[in-house]
Amino acid sequence: MPEFSQSVGSLLSDFYRCPQLAADFTLAADLRPVAGYFRIKEGLIYFGRLSGVQPAATADATLPETCPKVSQEGKTISLSFDPAEVVANLRLEGYRADGESSRNNGGSLVRWLYYVLRPVMPVDVRKHLQRLYLRGWDRIRFPHWPVDRSVDRLYEWLLALAMEAEGTTEVPFVWFWPEGYSSCAGITHDVESSAGRDFCAQLMDLNDSYGIKASFQVIPEKRYEVTRAFLDSIRKRGFEVNIHDLDHDGDLFSTREQFLERVSKINRYGKEFEARGFRSAVLYRRLEWMNELDFAYDMSVPNVAHLDPQRGGCCTVMPYFMGDLVEIPVTTTQDYSLFHILCEYSTRLWEEQVATITQAHGMATFIIHPDYVIEHRARKTYEQLLRYLADLRTNHNLWIARPGEISDWWRARAQMQLIKERDTWRVEGRGSERARVAYARAEGNGIVYRVEQRAHSSARGTQ
Repeated sequence: MPEFSQSVGSLLSDFYRCPQLAADFTLAADLRPVAGYFRIKEGLIYFGRLSGVQPAATADATLPETCPKVSQEGKTISLSFDPAEVVANLRLEGYRADGESSRNNGGSLVRWLYYVLRPVMPVDVRKHLQRLYLRGWDRIRFPHWPVDRSVDRLYEWLLALAMEAEGTTEVPFVWFWPEGYSSCAGITHDVESSAGRDFCAQLMDLNDSYGIKASFQVIPEKRYEVTRAFLDSIRKRGFEVNIHDLDHDGDLFSTREQFLERVSKINRYGKEFEARGFRSAVLYRRLEWMNELDFAYDMSVPNVAHLDPQRGGCCTVMPYFMGDLVEIPVTTTQDYSLFHILCEYSTRLWEEQVATITQAHGMATFIIHPDYVIEHRARKTYEQLLRYLADLRTNHNLWIARPGEISDWWRARAQMQLIKERDTWRVEGRGSERARVAYARAEGNGIVYRVEQRAHSSARGTQ
Protein backbone atom coordinates (compact mmCIF):
# COMPACT_ATOMS: atom_id res chain seq x y z
CA MET A 1 0.00 0.00 0.00
CA PRO A 2 1.44 3.43 -0.91
CA GLU A 3 2.39 5.67 2.01
CA PHE A 4 1.94 9.36 2.72
CA SER A 5 5.05 11.55 2.93
CA GLN A 6 3.86 12.39 6.46
CA SER A 7 1.06 10.60 8.29
CA VAL A 8 -2.16 12.56 8.36
CA GLY A 9 -2.35 12.06 12.13
CA SER A 10 1.03 13.72 12.71
CA LEU A 11 0.17 16.47 10.19
CA LEU A 12 -2.96 17.31 12.22
CA SER A 13 -1.23 17.05 15.59
CA ASP A 14 1.54 19.40 14.41
CA PHE A 15 -0.96 22.02 13.29
CA TYR A 16 -3.46 21.74 16.12
CA ARG A 17 -1.07 20.61 18.87
CA CYS A 18 -3.61 17.93 19.69
CA PRO A 19 -3.13 14.33 20.87
CA GLN A 20 -2.27 11.90 18.08
CA LEU A 21 -5.46 10.81 16.35
CA ALA A 22 -6.11 7.11 15.86
CA ALA A 23 -8.03 7.39 12.58
CA ASP A 24 -6.40 5.32 9.86
CA PHE A 25 -5.77 7.35 6.71
CA THR A 26 -4.47 5.48 3.68
CA LEU A 27 -3.42 6.46 0.16
CA ALA A 28 -5.74 4.85 -2.38
CA ALA A 29 -3.03 4.04 -4.93
CA ASP A 30 0.25 5.29 -6.29
CA LEU A 31 0.15 8.95 -7.23
CA ARG A 32 0.43 10.06 -10.83
CA PRO A 33 3.87 11.62 -11.51
CA VAL A 34 2.59 15.03 -12.67
CA ALA A 35 0.97 17.46 -10.24
CA GLY A 36 -1.94 19.69 -11.14
CA TYR A 37 -5.15 21.26 -9.89
CA PHE A 38 -8.14 19.42 -8.43
CA ARG A 39 -11.10 20.01 -6.13
CA ILE A 40 -12.26 18.58 -2.84
CA LYS A 41 -15.16 19.49 -0.55
CA GLU A 42 -17.16 22.62 -1.42
CA GLY A 43 -15.20 23.17 -4.60
CA LEU A 44 -11.96 24.12 -2.84
CA ILE A 45 -9.04 24.16 -5.31
CA TYR A 46 -5.79 22.38 -4.47
CA PHE A 47 -2.56 21.47 -6.25
CA GLY A 48 -0.81 18.13 -6.10
CA ARG A 49 -0.63 14.66 -7.52
CA LEU A 50 -3.62 12.33 -7.60
CA SER A 51 -4.07 8.58 -7.79
CA GLY A 52 -6.35 7.24 -10.50
CA VAL A 53 -6.82 10.44 -12.46
CA GLN A 54 -4.60 13.19 -13.85
CA PRO A 55 -5.21 16.61 -12.25
CA ALA A 56 -5.73 19.64 -14.49
CA ALA A 57 -2.77 21.60 -15.83
CA THR A 58 -4.31 24.99 -14.95
CA ALA A 59 -6.77 26.25 -12.37
CA ASP A 60 -8.96 27.59 -15.19
CA ALA A 61 -9.58 24.13 -16.66
CA THR A 62 -12.31 21.69 -15.68
CA LEU A 63 -10.99 20.27 -12.42
CA PRO A 64 -11.37 16.66 -11.30
CA GLU A 65 -13.06 16.31 -7.92
CA THR A 66 -11.82 13.87 -5.32
CA CYS A 67 -13.75 12.47 -2.37
CA PRO A 68 -12.53 10.31 0.52
CA LYS A 69 -13.58 6.67 0.62
CA VAL A 70 -14.50 5.40 4.08
CA SER A 71 -14.51 1.68 4.85
CA GLN A 72 -17.74 -0.01 5.92
CA GLU A 73 -16.49 -0.16 9.48
CA GLY A 74 -15.76 3.57 9.26
CA LYS A 75 -12.25 3.12 10.61
CA THR A 76 -10.20 3.56 7.45
CA ILE A 77 -10.24 6.69 5.27
CA SER A 78 -8.77 6.37 1.80
CA LEU A 79 -7.52 9.53 0.07
CA SER A 80 -6.39 9.99 -3.50
CA PHE A 81 -3.83 12.70 -2.67
CA ASP A 82 -1.07 13.27 -0.13
CA PRO A 83 -2.20 16.04 2.30
CA ALA A 84 1.34 16.92 3.40
CA GLU A 85 2.41 17.32 -0.22
CA VAL A 86 -0.60 19.52 -0.96
CA VAL A 87 -0.02 21.72 2.11
CA ALA A 88 3.62 22.21 1.11
CA ASN A 89 2.62 22.97 -2.48
CA LEU A 90 0.38 25.80 -1.26
CA ARG A 91 2.46 27.23 1.58
CA LEU A 92 5.64 27.14 -0.52
CA GLU A 93 3.88 28.09 -3.77
CA GLY A 94 4.83 24.87 -5.51
CA TYR A 95 1.90 25.38 -7.88
CA ARG A 96 3.52 28.35 -9.60
CA ALA A 97 4.83 27.65 -13.10
CA ASP A 98 8.60 27.42 -13.52
CA GLY A 99 8.57 30.38 -15.87
CA GLU A 100 6.79 32.55 -13.33
CA SER A 101 9.79 32.64 -11.03
CA SER A 102 12.23 33.65 -13.75
CA ARG A 103 9.80 36.21 -15.17
CA ASN A 104 9.46 37.93 -11.82
CA ASN A 105 12.99 37.55 -10.47
CA GLY A 106 15.13 37.66 -13.58
CA GLY A 107 17.18 40.60 -14.80
CA SER A 108 15.37 41.65 -17.96
CA LEU A 109 16.33 44.99 -19.45
CA VAL A 110 12.85 46.47 -18.96
CA ARG A 111 12.71 45.40 -15.35
CA TRP A 112 16.25 46.61 -14.69
CA LEU A 113 15.44 49.98 -16.22
CA TYR A 114 12.25 50.26 -14.13
CA TYR A 115 14.17 49.80 -10.87
CA VAL A 116 16.92 52.19 -11.94
CA LEU A 117 14.30 54.88 -12.59
CA ARG A 118 11.93 53.97 -9.76
CA PRO A 119 13.50 56.20 -7.05
CA VAL A 120 12.96 59.29 -9.22
CA MET A 121 9.72 58.15 -10.87
CA PRO A 122 6.61 59.92 -9.50
CA VAL A 123 3.91 57.67 -8.03
CA ASP A 124 1.46 58.99 -10.65
CA VAL A 125 3.68 57.53 -13.38
CA ARG A 126 4.52 54.30 -11.53
CA LYS A 127 0.92 53.44 -10.76
CA HIS A 128 -0.10 53.59 -14.44
CA LEU A 129 2.73 51.27 -15.44
CA GLN A 130 1.83 48.91 -12.61
CA ARG A 131 -1.87 48.84 -13.49
CA LEU A 132 -0.90 47.90 -17.04
CA TYR A 133 1.39 45.14 -15.76
CA LEU A 134 -1.27 43.80 -13.37
CA ARG A 135 -4.18 43.87 -15.82
CA GLY A 136 -6.39 40.80 -15.57
CA TRP A 137 -5.65 40.29 -11.87
CA ASP A 138 -9.37 40.11 -11.08
CA ARG A 139 -9.83 37.11 -13.40
CA ILE A 140 -7.28 34.92 -11.60
CA ARG A 141 -9.13 31.89 -10.26
CA PHE A 142 -6.55 30.62 -7.78
CA PRO A 143 -5.63 31.61 -5.09
CA HIS A 144 -9.03 32.92 -4.07
CA TRP A 145 -9.37 36.71 -3.79
CA PRO A 146 -9.43 38.61 -1.44
CA VAL A 147 -8.43 35.99 1.17
CA ASP A 148 -7.48 32.37 0.56
CA ARG A 149 -7.81 29.86 3.42
CA SER A 150 -7.29 26.69 1.40
CA VAL A 151 -4.58 25.30 3.70
CA ASP A 152 -6.53 25.99 6.89
CA ARG A 153 -9.74 24.57 5.44
CA LEU A 154 -7.90 21.41 4.36
CA TYR A 155 -6.79 20.88 7.96
CA GLU A 156 -10.38 21.36 9.14
CA TRP A 157 -11.68 18.93 6.51
CA LEU A 158 -9.15 16.27 7.52
CA LEU A 159 -9.88 16.77 11.21
CA ALA A 160 -13.62 16.35 10.61
CA LEU A 161 -12.94 13.10 8.72
CA ALA A 162 -10.76 11.81 11.55
CA MET A 163 -13.37 12.67 14.16
CA GLU A 164 -16.09 10.93 12.18
CA ALA A 165 -13.95 7.82 11.77
CA GLU A 166 -13.18 7.69 15.49
CA GLY A 167 -16.75 8.43 16.53
CA THR A 168 -15.48 11.44 18.46
CA THR A 169 -17.52 14.60 18.95
CA GLU A 170 -14.68 16.87 20.11
CA VAL A 171 -10.90 17.00 19.87
CA PRO A 172 -8.87 19.02 22.42
CA PHE A 173 -5.95 21.08 21.20
CA VAL A 174 -3.70 24.00 22.14
CA TRP A 175 -5.53 27.16 21.07
CA PHE A 176 -3.95 29.15 18.27
CA TRP A 177 -3.32 32.36 20.23
CA PRO A 178 -2.12 33.22 23.76
CA GLU A 179 -4.44 34.06 26.65
CA GLY A 180 -7.45 32.85 24.69
CA TYR A 181 -7.43 35.71 22.18
CA SER A 182 -9.93 34.99 19.43
CA SER A 183 -7.65 36.02 16.55
CA CYS A 184 -4.56 38.08 15.79
CA ALA A 185 -3.51 41.21 13.89
CA GLY A 186 -0.17 42.85 13.23
CA ILE A 187 0.94 46.04 11.50
CA THR A 188 4.28 46.44 9.74
CA HIS A 189 5.82 49.54 8.18
CA ASP A 190 8.24 49.20 5.23
CA VAL A 191 10.36 52.36 5.01
CA GLU A 192 11.21 52.96 1.34
CA SER A 193 12.68 56.46 1.18
CA SER A 194 14.21 59.25 3.23
CA ALA A 195 10.79 60.96 3.28
CA GLY A 196 9.27 57.83 4.77
CA ARG A 197 12.10 57.56 7.29
CA ASP A 198 11.58 61.16 8.38
CA PHE A 199 7.84 60.51 8.83
CA CYS A 200 8.35 57.52 11.15
CA ALA A 201 8.20 59.57 14.35
CA GLN A 202 4.80 61.01 13.39
CA LEU A 203 3.60 57.57 12.37
CA MET A 204 4.59 56.19 15.78
CA ASP A 205 2.63 59.03 17.39
CA LEU A 206 -0.42 58.01 15.37
CA ASN A 207 -0.02 54.33 16.25
CA ASP A 208 0.47 55.14 19.92
CA SER A 209 -2.70 57.22 19.99
CA TYR A 210 -4.54 53.92 19.46
CA GLY A 211 -2.23 51.84 21.64
CA ILE A 212 -0.97 49.81 18.67
CA LYS A 213 2.71 48.94 18.34
CA ALA A 214 4.20 47.84 15.03
CA SER A 215 7.47 46.99 13.32
CA PHE A 216 9.57 49.14 10.98
CA GLN A 217 11.47 47.42 8.15
CA VAL A 218 14.48 49.51 7.14
CA ILE A 219 16.62 49.30 3.98
CA PRO A 220 20.30 49.06 4.99
CA GLU A 221 21.98 50.35 1.82
CA LYS A 222 21.66 53.13 -0.78
CA ARG A 223 18.11 54.36 -0.23
CA TYR A 224 18.74 56.51 2.86
CA GLU A 225 21.05 56.79 5.85
CA VAL A 226 20.22 54.50 8.76
CA THR A 227 21.71 55.90 11.96
CA ARG A 228 21.92 54.30 15.38
CA ALA A 229 19.88 57.21 16.74
CA PHE A 230 17.07 56.45 14.27
CA LEU A 231 16.97 52.77 15.21
CA ASP A 232 17.08 53.58 18.92
CA SER A 233 14.22 56.06 18.53
CA ILE A 234 12.05 53.23 17.25
CA ARG A 235 12.97 50.68 19.90
CA LYS A 236 12.73 53.08 22.83
CA ARG A 237 9.08 53.60 21.99
CA GLY A 238 8.33 49.88 22.02
CA PHE A 239 8.34 49.32 18.25
CA GLU A 240 10.42 46.70 16.42
CA VAL A 241 13.17 47.08 13.82
CA ASN A 242 13.54 44.57 10.98
CA ILE A 243 15.56 44.39 7.76
CA HIS A 244 13.88 45.21 4.43
CA ASP A 245 15.97 43.65 1.66
CA LEU A 246 19.48 45.05 1.05
CA ASP A 247 19.00 48.04 -1.26
CA HIS A 248 15.43 47.49 -2.59
CA ASP A 249 16.51 47.21 -6.22
CA GLY A 250 14.23 44.20 -6.83
CA ASP A 251 17.20 42.03 -7.79
CA LEU A 252 17.84 40.00 -4.63
CA PHE A 253 16.78 36.66 -6.15
CA SER A 254 18.00 37.09 -9.74
CA THR A 255 20.71 34.41 -9.38
CA ARG A 256 21.68 32.01 -6.63
CA GLU A 257 25.22 33.40 -6.57
CA GLN A 258 24.02 36.99 -6.20
CA PHE A 259 21.50 35.99 -3.54
CA LEU A 260 24.19 34.31 -1.41
CA GLU A 261 26.48 37.33 -1.77
CA ARG A 262 23.73 39.73 -0.75
CA VAL A 263 22.26 37.58 2.00
CA SER A 264 25.61 37.49 3.79
CA LYS A 265 25.41 41.30 3.98
CA ILE A 266 21.75 41.17 5.00
CA ASN A 267 22.59 38.78 7.84
CA ARG A 268 25.37 41.10 9.02
CA TYR A 269 22.99 44.06 9.00
CA GLY A 270 20.49 41.98 10.95
CA LYS A 271 23.01 41.48 13.74
CA GLU A 272 24.21 45.09 13.59
CA PHE A 273 20.67 46.47 13.73
CA GLU A 274 19.58 43.83 16.31
CA ALA A 275 16.80 42.82 13.94
CA ARG A 276 15.08 39.44 14.24
CA GLY A 277 12.86 39.65 11.16
CA PHE A 278 13.23 40.12 7.40
CA ARG A 279 11.10 41.14 4.44
CA SER A 280 12.22 41.20 0.81
CA ALA A 281 11.63 44.12 -1.51
CA VAL A 282 8.27 44.09 -3.35
CA LEU A 283 7.60 40.65 -1.76
CA TYR A 284 9.89 39.00 -4.32
CA ARG A 285 10.85 35.54 -3.13
CA ARG A 286 12.37 32.17 -3.88
CA LEU A 287 11.17 30.23 -0.91
CA GLU A 288 13.62 27.36 -1.39
CA TRP A 289 16.45 29.82 -0.65
CA MET A 290 14.97 31.57 2.37
CA ASN A 291 16.68 29.48 5.03
CA GLU A 292 19.98 31.14 4.14
CA LEU A 293 18.55 34.06 6.13
CA ASP A 294 19.83 34.22 9.70
CA PHE A 295 16.61 35.56 11.23
CA ALA A 296 13.87 34.24 13.50
CA TYR A 297 11.09 35.06 11.07
CA ASP A 298 10.32 36.18 7.54
CA MET A 299 7.41 38.31 6.24
CA SER A 300 7.84 38.05 2.46
CA VAL A 301 4.99 35.73 1.45
CA PRO A 302 1.55 37.12 0.58
CA ASN A 303 -1.65 35.19 1.21
CA VAL A 304 -2.98 36.19 -2.23
CA ALA A 305 -0.60 37.98 -4.60
CA HIS A 306 -2.95 39.11 -7.38
CA LEU A 307 -1.86 42.75 -6.96
CA ASP A 308 1.86 42.05 -6.54
CA PRO A 309 4.45 41.85 -9.34
CA GLN A 310 5.21 38.24 -8.32
CA ARG A 311 1.97 36.31 -8.41
CA GLY A 312 1.16 33.38 -6.14
CA GLY A 313 0.27 33.20 -2.46
CA CYS A 314 0.57 30.79 0.46
CA CYS A 315 -3.21 30.23 0.91
CA THR A 316 -3.16 30.38 4.71
CA VAL A 317 -3.95 33.01 7.35
CA MET A 318 -1.78 31.31 9.96
CA PRO A 319 1.97 31.50 10.62
CA TYR A 320 3.93 28.44 9.55
CA PHE A 321 7.47 27.12 9.54
CA MET A 322 9.79 27.27 6.53
CA GLY A 323 12.66 25.20 7.88
CA ASP A 324 13.98 27.19 10.85
CA LEU A 325 12.10 30.36 9.90
CA VAL A 326 8.65 31.26 11.14
CA GLU A 327 6.80 32.65 8.13
CA ILE A 328 4.38 35.46 8.98
CA PRO A 329 2.44 35.88 5.74
CA VAL A 330 0.99 39.16 4.52
CA THR A 331 -2.74 38.44 4.66
CA THR A 332 -4.27 41.77 3.61
CA THR A 333 -3.85 44.13 0.65
CA GLN A 334 -0.90 46.50 0.86
CA ASP A 335 -1.67 50.19 1.32
CA TYR A 336 0.05 51.10 -1.96
CA SER A 337 -2.11 48.64 -3.90
CA LEU A 338 -5.25 49.85 -2.18
CA PHE A 339 -4.57 53.53 -2.85
CA HIS A 340 -2.83 53.48 -6.23
CA ILE A 341 -3.89 50.28 -8.01
CA LEU A 342 -7.47 49.95 -6.78
CA CYS A 343 -7.82 53.75 -6.30
CA GLU A 344 -9.67 53.18 -3.04
CA TYR A 345 -9.31 55.42 -0.01
CA SER A 346 -11.52 53.57 2.42
CA THR A 347 -11.15 50.63 4.79
CA ARG A 348 -13.91 48.63 3.07
CA LEU A 349 -11.61 46.00 1.54
CA TRP A 350 -9.43 45.79 4.65
CA GLU A 351 -12.51 45.28 6.81
CA GLU A 352 -13.79 42.58 4.45
CA GLN A 353 -10.46 40.77 4.66
CA VAL A 354 -10.21 41.16 8.44
CA ALA A 355 -13.76 39.86 8.89
CA THR A 356 -12.95 36.71 6.90
CA ILE A 357 -9.71 36.19 8.81
CA THR A 358 -11.02 36.84 12.32
CA GLN A 359 -14.11 34.68 11.80
CA ALA A 360 -11.64 31.88 11.06
CA HIS A 361 -9.51 32.83 14.13
CA GLY A 362 -6.57 33.65 11.85
CA MET A 363 -3.98 36.41 11.60
CA ALA A 364 -4.55 39.71 9.75
CA THR A 365 -1.22 41.32 8.86
CA PHE A 366 -0.77 44.68 7.16
CA ILE A 367 1.95 46.51 5.23
CA ILE A 368 1.57 50.26 5.72
CA HIS A 369 4.40 52.29 4.19
CA PRO A 370 5.33 55.53 5.96
CA ASP A 371 6.04 56.88 2.46
CA TYR A 372 2.43 56.41 1.30
CA VAL A 373 0.53 57.69 4.33
CA ILE A 374 2.20 61.09 4.50
CA GLU A 375 -0.52 62.45 2.23
CA HIS A 376 -3.61 63.54 4.19
CA ARG A 377 -6.24 61.33 2.52
CA ALA A 378 -4.13 58.16 2.84
CA ARG A 379 -3.25 58.98 6.45
CA LYS A 380 -6.92 59.42 7.34
CA THR A 381 -7.69 56.02 5.79
CA TYR A 382 -4.93 54.44 7.86
CA GLU A 383 -6.27 56.11 10.98
CA GLN A 384 -9.69 54.58 10.24
CA LEU A 385 -7.98 51.18 10.11
CA LEU A 386 -6.32 51.78 13.48
CA ARG A 387 -9.67 52.75 14.96
CA TYR A 388 -11.31 49.65 13.51
CA LEU A 389 -8.61 47.33 14.89
CA ALA A 390 -8.70 48.99 18.30
CA ASP A 391 -12.45 48.41 18.41
CA LEU A 392 -11.95 44.72 17.55
CA ARG A 393 -9.39 44.47 20.34
CA THR A 394 -11.84 45.96 22.85
CA ASN A 395 -15.03 44.24 21.76
CA HIS A 396 -13.97 41.05 19.96
CA ASN A 397 -10.86 39.85 21.83
CA LEU A 398 -8.39 40.58 19.01
CA TRP A 399 -4.69 40.20 19.88
CA ILE A 400 -2.74 43.03 18.24
CA ALA A 401 0.92 42.04 18.33
CA ARG A 402 4.25 42.94 16.80
CA PRO A 403 5.67 40.32 14.42
CA GLY A 404 8.39 39.34 16.89
CA GLU A 405 5.73 38.54 19.47
CA ILE A 406 3.80 36.46 16.94
CA SER A 407 6.95 34.56 15.99
CA ASP A 408 7.89 33.89 19.63
CA TRP A 409 4.40 32.60 20.40
CA TRP A 410 4.25 30.34 17.35
CA ARG A 411 7.64 28.81 18.22
CA ALA A 412 6.58 28.25 21.82
CA ARG A 413 3.24 26.75 20.83
CA ALA A 414 4.99 24.33 18.44
CA GLN A 415 6.71 22.75 21.46
CA MET A 416 3.64 22.54 23.72
CA GLN A 417 1.75 19.35 24.44
CA LEU A 418 -1.63 18.46 25.89
CA ILE A 419 -1.57 16.24 28.96
CA LYS A 420 -4.71 14.56 30.29
CA GLU A 421 -5.31 14.46 34.04
CA ARG A 422 -8.47 12.64 35.05
CA ASP A 423 -11.24 14.43 33.12
CA THR A 424 -9.33 17.59 32.22
CA TRP A 425 -6.58 18.61 29.87
CA ARG A 426 -3.65 20.89 30.59
CA VAL A 427 -0.91 22.39 28.42
CA GLU A 428 2.69 21.57 29.18
CA GLY A 429 5.76 23.36 27.86
CA ARG A 430 7.62 26.64 28.09
CA GLY A 431 5.15 29.51 27.94
CA SER A 432 2.19 27.26 28.71
CA GLU A 433 0.90 29.72 31.32
CA ARG A 434 -0.27 31.81 28.36
CA ALA A 435 -1.80 28.87 26.50
CA ARG A 436 -5.42 27.78 26.58
CA VAL A 437 -7.05 24.43 25.93
CA ALA A 438 -9.56 24.53 23.07
CA TYR A 439 -11.95 22.02 21.55
CA ALA A 440 -12.76 21.41 17.90
CA ARG A 441 -16.21 20.09 16.99
CA ALA A 442 -17.54 19.14 13.56
CA GLU A 443 -20.79 20.95 12.85
CA GLY A 444 -22.58 21.16 9.53
CA ASN A 445 -20.05 21.78 6.79
CA GLY A 446 -17.14 22.83 8.98
CA ILE A 447 -15.34 22.91 12.31
CA VAL A 448 -16.33 25.14 15.21
CA TYR A 449 -14.09 25.93 18.16
CA ARG A 450 -14.57 26.74 21.81
CA VAL A 451 -11.80 27.95 24.08
CA GLU A 452 -11.33 27.54 27.82
CA GLN A 453 -10.47 30.92 29.26
CA ARG A 454 -8.75 29.44 32.31
CA ALA A 455 -5.22 28.11 31.88
CA HIS A 456 -4.43 24.52 32.95
CA SER A 457 -0.67 24.67 32.65
CA SER A 458 1.99 22.64 34.37
CA ALA A 459 4.31 24.28 36.87
CA ARG A 460 7.16 22.58 35.01
CA GLY A 461 6.13 24.45 31.87
CA THR A 462 6.58 27.89 33.40
CA GLN A 463 10.18 27.61 34.47
